[in-house]
Amino acid sequence: MSQPATDIAPQPRYKRVLIKVSGEALMGDKAFGQDLATLQRISTDIKQVIDLGVQVCVVVGGGNIFRGISGAAQGIDRSSADYMGMLATVLNALALQNIMEKKGLETRVLSAMDIKEVAEPYIRRRAIRHMERGRVVIFAAGTGNPFFTTDTAAALRASEMNCDALMKGTQVDGVYDKDPKKHADAVRFETLTYHDVLAKDLKVMDASAISLSRENNIPILVFSIQDGSFARVICGQGTFTIIQD
Repeated sequence: MSQPATDIAPQPRYKRVLIKVSGEALMGDKAFGQDLATLQRISTDIKQVIDLGVQVCVVVGGGNIFRGISGAAQGIDRSSADYMGMLATVLNALALQNIMEKKGLETRVLSAMDIKEVAEPYIRRRAIRHMERGRVVIFAAGTGNPFFTTDTAAALRASEMNCDALMKGTQVDGVYDKDPKKHADAVRFETLTYHDVLAKDLKVMDASAISLSRENNIPILVFSIQDGSFARVICGQGTFTIIQD
């Protein structure tokens, strides 16, 4: 009698997700700019998820090139500084697009700012259609407005795209009660509620992003972008923190 199979491949828990990749995550070991090996690894991670049949869109930050808040602190008008930061996200989006396409992925960059020479304008139904056709959609230029972070842009786009989850790729494998890189006794949370994050002032995403995700019932999964665990987290495996009610 044949034995039942025990090595059944894990199945994804979500059909459509948005992954937020910070600009800092693209630096690798560099102090500034983009690290090619890191771009390639993140692109490979995304391809693995696409190969599972999951629709993926991306919001990319720009902190590896310019941070609006930092620019404002140095004397630049806050609105101007934020627009400079939005342009930095476009540079990152184009770099990520180029590497992903070399890996065989079909992509589209949609920008909240009108830069038609290098990106399509953001149109919600167009973005959804691209994902339905198996393309990776990269959202650039944040929300297109100053005073809003790319975290808020990620929550907004995840809501508009009717995503099943918002994936937050960070430098560590979840949410901790304090910085694990500075404190050896830091404790990682397995699960949190949106209220917990706001009440404990945990620096996962800004309050606007948390509130928007809560209003639209979108769980936030926080995991390490450094160890190739994106596909495992999509399947409910690996190490991560989930934020939901």
